[in-house]
Amino acid sequence: MINPVADLRDRRGRQLREWRHHFHRYPELPFHEHATAAYIVEALESVGVTDIATRIGGTGVVATLRRGEGPGVVGLRADMDCLPLTEVGTRPHASRNPGAMHACGHDGHMTMVLGAAAVLASEAGFDGTVRFVFQPAEEPGRGARTMIDDGLFTRFPVDAIYGLHNAPGLPVGHFSTRSGPILGSEDNFEIRVIGRGGHSSMPDRVVDPLVISAEIVTALQTVVARNVPSGEPAVLSCTELITDGSRNAIPHQVIIRGDTRSYTAEVSELLEKRIRALAEGIAHGHGATCEVTYTREFQPTVNDEACVESAVKAARSVFDDVDANCDRHMGSEDFGVFSREVPGCFAFIGNGVEPGRGGNALHSSDYDFNDDILERGVRYYVSLVRTLLQQPPAGG
Repeated sequence: MINPVADLRDRRGRQLREWRHHFHRYPELPFHEHATAAYIVEALESVGVTDIATRIGGTGVVATLRRGEGPGVVGLRADMDCLPLTEVGTRPHASRNPGAMHACGHDGHMTMVLGAAAVLASEAGFDGTVRFVFQPAEEPGRGARTMIDDGLFTRFPVDAIYGLHNAPGLPVGHFSTRSGPILGSEDNFEIRVIGRGGHSSMPDRVVDPLVISAEIVTALQTVVARNVPSGEPAVLSCTELITDGSRNAIPHQVIIRGDTRSYTAEVSELLEKRIRALAEGIAHGHGATCEVTYTREFQPTVNDEACVESAVKAARSVFDDVDANCDRHMGSEDFGVFSREVPGCFAFIGNGVEPGRGGNALHSSDYDFNDDILERGVRYYVSLVRTLLQQPPAGG
């Protein structure tokens, strides 16, 4: 005898894998997610979600599903873009777009939100409105702001917004989040040291920007240790050193590039201030000039306490292990821009620990989203919506 519940679950599982593998085969770079957006629209319509707006912030998609008369509105967000990587491996659903790869799991994130839309459209079980928000350009940290500037929360208001990210290294069945800061900001800096170049055999006739830059790089290592308050986590990394010299020529200028990570605007401002002061002071002391550019690429992601409580309640009905007070991470996420505009909760779900079974690192050319966690992600989103938008009692 066929078990109708098991048969339905199997069919949904096959659909989830079909969607996820399609996204993985045809990844698209930030702000170029045109085919991805079209496929999302087609998938939403196929499951009965027809109130769909496109080209929000360029290629973003927002779908709305209403049931009952409840006033509550919940947003579920998924990121759409991929990374400029060439995939390695022989998996059947490997990228067919050279130089583009879903190496961060956005293919799985989109699929889980689509799966939630399918369940909620067919089974309801909630009283209110759900917005399914598909965001472009998460990787460069530009898509969330572009959608907001295009009227996301004025045209499609929500009471709160929720997002998930897969986490290689955490076991399948694990869910983690926390109130307050959960992910850091990312600020970029570029220091251009301008000296006077010349022949390497006559260093007394030059102002060597390479030596000056080396001193600046070393001095910057004191900023976190000696300027940032000891209770405030921060990271400062110099990641590139570029010169216009050659083997026998002392360069005219050197460019130092790097980034910083922190959780508060005050620490971000302190990092910028100290980078400028040290770089300019050291350059001036050696008779060189210095230009510092400092940009804020990603906002810190800060979770709302009430949203976390709702997320944890929903997660405990789905996951084996729920950590409601996980460690903060210094990685960055464009979701932080959303959570500054409306209350939100960002959480992580285990992708697996073994290489080849979900354990390969994010942003690596051999990464792959673990299909075994798709169903849990869908169930979490469905449980979350039903927790937040509860139906009135029968006969009430």
